[in-house]
Amino acid sequence: MTSDRIARRTRSTSESSGERELGLDGTGRSDISTSVPFFDHMLTAFAKHSLTDLTVKATGDTHIDVHHTVEDTAIVLGEAIREALGDKSGISRYGDALVPLDEALAQAVVDISGRPYLVHTGEPTGFEMHLIGGHFTGSMVRHAFEALTFHAGLTVHVRVLGGRDPHHIAEAEFKALARAFRQAKSFDALVQGIPSTKGAL
Repeated sequence: MTSDRIARRTRSTSESSGERELGLDGTGRSDISTSVPFFDHMLTAFAKHSLTDLTVKATGDTHIDVHHTVEDTAIVLGEAIREALGDKSGISRYGDALVPLDEALAQAVVDISGRPYLVHTGEPTGFEMHLIGGHFTGSMVRHAFEALTFHAGLTVHVRVLGGRDPHHIAEAEFKALARAFRQAKSFDALVQGIPSTKGAL
C-alpha cells in the first residue's frame, strides 16, 4: 500500500468469511482469492483499472451458491472504500468512463456523494441467468454493484450500451466502474476542501 488512504476490513458470517485490504493511491496491484474464479477475475480488473491496490481473501458456502461470498466480499469492499476515502477532502468526486471489450460497450458514472444509489440498465434479456465461467451467474454483476455502492456511499450509474458475449459484457461493466471510480477518487489540485456546497460528503 502506498498512501494513508488505506483500509483493512474483515467479515465473518455463517455463510462466508474473509479479509480485505485496499489502498486507494496504489498502482493496481492485487492478490485476489474468493473461491469464485470469475469474480476473482473481475476484482483483479477492478483493481488494475482503478489503480487501487487490493487484497481479498474469502471463503464461503460456494458448494450451495456463489451468492453469499460475492455479496459479503462486495459489502466489505464497499466499507473499506468508504473508510479509506476519509472526509473526501480534495478529491475530484465525479468520474465518467466508457469502456469497450470487443463487441461489448459499457458506461459508468460515479459520484462519491455519501448517498448510496445505483442505476443499472441495458444488460440483454437473459443475461442475469447466464452462467459465466461455470460459477458466476450474470445476476451477480448487479448484486455486487448494489452491495459495493451501498456500503461505500457512492452514487453509480452503469449502462450496457451493447454486447453479445456475457463474459465481455460483465467485464466491460466492471472495468467501466473501475475507470470512473479512478477519476472520482483522484485528488484535484484545484479543489480546496470538500467538493460539496454542504461542506460534507
